Amino acid sequence: MTARTRKILHLDLDAFFCAVEEQLHPELRGKAIAVGGKPNERGVVSSASYPARKYGVRSAMPTAQALRLCPHLIVVGQTRGVYSQRSRAVMEILRDAAPAVEPLSIDEAFLDVTILPAPIEIIARDLQRRINRELDLPCSLGGATNKLVAKTANTVGKARQSKDKPPNTITIVPAGGEAAFMAPLPLRQLWGVGPKSAQMLSKLGLTSIGDVANWPEEALTRRLGKFGGDIWRRAQGLDHRPVLSKHKTKSISKEVTFAKDLMDEAELKLTLRRLSDGVGRQARKAGLAGSTVKIKLRWTDFSTLSRQRTLDQPTDLDGEIFDNAQKLFDQCWKPDRPVRLLGVGISGFGVSSRQLGLWLDSAKEMQEGELLGALDRLRDKYGEKTIRRASDLHHYPHEDNKR
Repeated sequence: MTARTRKILHLDLDAFFCAVEEQLHPELRGKAIAVGGKPNERGVVSSASYPARKYGVRSAMPTAQALRLCPHLIVVGQTRGVYSQRSRAVMEILRDAAPAVEPLSIDEAFLDVTILPAPIEIIARDLQRRINRELDLPCSLGGATNKLVAKTANTVGKARQSKDKPPNTITIVPAGGEAAFMAPLPLRQLWGVGPKSAQMLSKLGLTSIGDVANWPEEALTRRLGKFGGDIWRRAQGLDHRPVLSKHKTKSISKEVTFAKDLMDEAELKLTLRRLSDGVGRQARKAGLAGSTVKIKLRWTDFSTLSRQRTLDQPTDLDGEIFDNAQKLFDQCWKPDRPVRLLGVGISGFGVSSRQLGLWLDSAKEMQEGELLGALDRLRDKYGEKTIRRASDLHHYPHEDNKR
């Protein structure tokens, strides 16, 4: 069996601190701003908006110098706590969509999406849209067969965009095109090459990544030792490092906030059905089955109620998730109280009874599992709306908060 070609994404939130401050203070949008310390207190810029970067303002620069470069720069202090909160929300979306996520910092992460059937471009676009729409945060992604090229692609893609606004771009390097993509880039863009090593390599006539790639590996190793072999392999676009995910998925959930608060029981249950289908599909995609089903209701006054029930065996079947979610809904729904938000989720992951094949009372459950698997494959290939339930023909779903 041939090894599956890896699909690795690198995500970077564009000017993250500034983007959050613009959310908190909409009057700052589109202006030259910097998040950092005060100039009279030897402050340093933590993040600069893209309009500020046009003047040369950058992170780690003394605030006083930034103000000299851009006299109309607006300096704002860090709103502590909010950045971490927004970062956690982003990581939650990533973990909902990707089997393996490796956070690198508060605003950056690698994702391994190899097992997902959709093309890497589609996966990247869907992720970007979710983060843009649900969190109102710009983000850029690079994609390739490994971490080195994915991150480099993101850096290059962002640099090619106009500096007057967040790039919010996607740059994908196709499998087999790694060395060709890396070749024209300056050596300083190769991971592990700093100012001193770049100067040393320039004395050998090597100024681009392609120059290094064209040298014999043995010659570079003789001259530079292990470092020579390492940079030669990187110049070829080779990187076998795995995406190291330390986070274990604890729950899978879908929820929707209605454009207009709903009181109609039939429409609420249709939404519950659709959300349950989404949770089941996401669980099967991740190879997970939950033993606890939970629902969330938010009323028009923003008060929120959550209920859950534990199953005898873990499940990833849409129908079983919906049946239990509907029982919980019937217990807590109040006909005279409008619903603002409705959510469904599963947790307590284990091996599904269908996967074990030991607890089947009849062929019905096996048939449902086979049917759902076939539907999953069709939707992966042709899109989510390829096949829909008959009940959805009269139901117009509102925008999801979590899809």
